[in-house]
Amino acid sequence: MSLLSLQGVEASYGPAQALFGVGLEIAEGEVVALMGRNGMGKSTTIKTICGMLAASAGELRFDGHDLRQLPSHRIARLGIGLVPEGRRCFAPLTVEENLIAAARPGPWDLKQVAALFPRLEERRSQKAGSLSGGEQQMLTIGRALMTNPRLLILDEATEGLAPVVRQEIWSAIGQLKVNAGLSILVVDKSLKELSFIADRAVILNKGSNVWKGRIADLQGEIADRYLGV
Repeated sequence: MSLLSLQGVEASYGPAQALFGVGLEIAEGEVVALMGRNGMGKSTTIKTICGMLAASAGELRFDGHDLRQLPSHRIARLGIGLVPEGRRCFAPLTVEENLIAAARPGPWDLKQVAALFPRLEERRSQKAGSLSGGEQQMLTIGRALMTNPRLLILDEATEGLAPVVRQEIWSAIGQLKVNAGLSILVVDKSLKELSFIADRAVILNKGSNVWKGRIADLQGEIADRYLGV
C-alpha cells in the first residue's frame, strides 16, 4: 500500500489550469524524484499535496487520509514535512529557536539534527538571517525533520547553492534514506545526484505525467526530451 497516492489530480490558478491528471505513488521508505523543466507543474503538485492549492479533481491520499478534505496544518500533522523552495527560515530567530518552533514528539530532536548538520550546532545561537544560503537551507531541512515526518518533501533543496554545499546536502539526503527510513519526495533537476538516491522518478511536462519508472532507466532520449536544456 502506498503511503502517498495521487490519482488524476487537476489544479488551477484562477482560470489557468496547471495540472492535468497528475499521478504519483510513494511507498514507505521509498525515495521518489519529481522531475521536469521549470514551469511544468512540480511545485504546483507539491502545493496541492500540502493543501496550499486546492485540487479541482482527482484523489490525494496520505496513509489512507483524504488530503482534499484537510487544511495545510492538519496535513502537516499527519506526518508530511515540507522543505519549500527558497530557504524560508524565520530570520529574526536563532537557529535553535527555528528548530524548536517546529518540534513535535519523535526521534528527531536537536541532537539528531546537529549530527546530520554539524554546522547548525556551531551556529546554534546565531540569528537565522545572518547565516549563509547553504546554512539556511540546512536549517530549513532540519526544521522540517523536527516535525518528525513520515514523508519529507524537498522542493529544489540545492537550487542556487555552491557546489560544495550542494554535495553536503545531497550527502545528508542519502543518510536520511539509509539511516532514517523516511519516505522522501525530492524535486530537483540533477539526474546525476538523484541517480544515487532516488528509487523511482516521475517526469511532468506541461502539468501532465509523461514518464515514470526506475531512476536507473531514466536516460537517453527520455532524459534529453524532458530534462535537457
